[in-house]
Amino acid sequence: MTRLEVMIIVIILAAAAGILFGKRVRQLDAILLVMVAGTVLLHGIMDQLRLVMTPAYAVALVLVILFIRRLIKSDSGPQSLVKKSLLSILVVALSGVSVYFSMLLPVFTMPEPTGSYAIGTVSRQLTDESRDEISSTDPSDKRQLLINVWYPVDRNQAAGKPKEHYPSELGEAISLVFGIPKQLFSYVTAIPTHVVEGAALSETESSYPVVLFSPGVRSTRFQSMTAIEELVSHGYIVVGIDHPYTSAKVSFSDGHVALYQPEPEFATSAELYENNVKGVGIRAEDARFVLDTLTEWNMKDPDQLFEGKLDLERVGIFGHSYGGATTAEALAQDSRFKAGLSLEGGFWGEVAHTGVQQPFMYILTGGTAKSLDPSTAEKDKVFYPEFYPDLDAVMTKSTNDTYYLIVDHFIHQSFTDIALLSPSLFTEQMSAFHNIDITRAYTRAFFDHYLKGEPQKLLEGPSSEYPEVKFDESYTKKKT
Repeated sequence: MTRLEVMIIVIILAAAAGILFGKRVRQLDAILLVMVAGTVLLHGIMDQLRLVMTPAYAVALVLVILFIRRLIKSDSGPQSLVKKSLLSILVVALSGVSVYFSMLLPVFTMPEPTGSYAIGTVSRQLTDESRDEISSTDPSDKRQLLINVWYPVDRNQAAGKPKEHYPSELGEAISLVFGIPKQLFSYVTAIPTHVVEGAALSETESSYPVVLFSPGVRSTRFQSMTAIEELVSHGYIVVGIDHPYTSAKVSFSDGHVALYQPEPEFATSAELYENNVKGVGIRAEDARFVLDTLTEWNMKDPDQLFEGKLDLERVGIFGHSYGGATTAEALAQDSRFKAGLSLEGGFWGEVAHTGVQQPFMYILTGGTAKSLDPSTAEKDKVFYPEFYPDLDAVMTKSTNDTYYLIVDHFIHQSFTDIALLSPSLFTEQMSAFHNIDITRAYTRAFFDHYLKGEPQKLLEGPSSEYPEVKFDESYTKKKT
């Protein structure tokens, strides 16, 4: 709970006690009225009104009405002890509900990135004139993407600039993934990140390695800000891609919106598999198009921000779920990507037959790993029949270094920032910060090793700092 939310609870309990059990004093009534109304108003201005606090707001509203009536009307006579007791129980119960849900969905603070750089960003809309948008109702539409480019900034240049907040798209994504009303997460727009807009790219290095990020289906390019911030703070330029019609919601500059389009029901798993091959193929083309665009910007950026600053000999890509599948397929299709990390993605497309030639890390949850055992009857929801054969093909046919990591006590969405939004719901046997740190630590270690050439102890085997992470020796192989 925020400080103002705590103040609201304390003040409404005190005000209710004053009405029910205190002597009627007009001056005190006026003070309590101002305190109740003022605190809620201040909360709405400085924080943001939250759906989880609705029961407390309702109590506050009733109290305000009662105080106004007491100030303008004569005493209506004493209330019975039974009535006072029932009203007290109701006030405490409603306040308690708000406290419970506020703790269940806390207003969190993002963990600090560990690198030396501050973080800047720009958002840009791209149009691939060579591809039609097959998901649009307009046959003339071309494939459009929204991206954010996060880049290193000198700390003194970021000082004093306002921080960007999580966007509303995050609430849209959580609503789609978990079937939770998006209004419950409207408050995320009040949570600051460590990103500033409009700051100059740091001149500390002549150019910076580049990493593309592809989110999961029904998600958003902002789903894993903690990992993105960590990379940028250590000197990477990270490009987050929203893929229209598989991302939760993509709002373009001309006002049109591309919402997630649910997949149709398929009669067989083979039909669903082929549909995913098609879908991931489109996303892999998106990634390649973004890399083409970055290549153009490196020579001539319309805003002169990235000219000569993108080290396109050191380009990586990572993604979660469908974004992990996008990562694997992009590696198989395009050798310009020098390393890739899949956070529990599938393997649909060319990669399932050829493997990859670049360093590749695959991380999955303990529950999904158990599902790959044929003797396990209860399968994780992300499991599909072709999962293990494709995984085995990729990990054995790949010709470069491969890593296969299993994380216990993770769920599929643990690779995103979801643990921060509700530690009680989405973390198990670890703190939310530790949950987040696992993903960002191994992500940075992998790219530091293969894009920067900095050997990483974390890649050598089990770590006492992260005992939940296990290396599978059959698929973890150094081949170079």
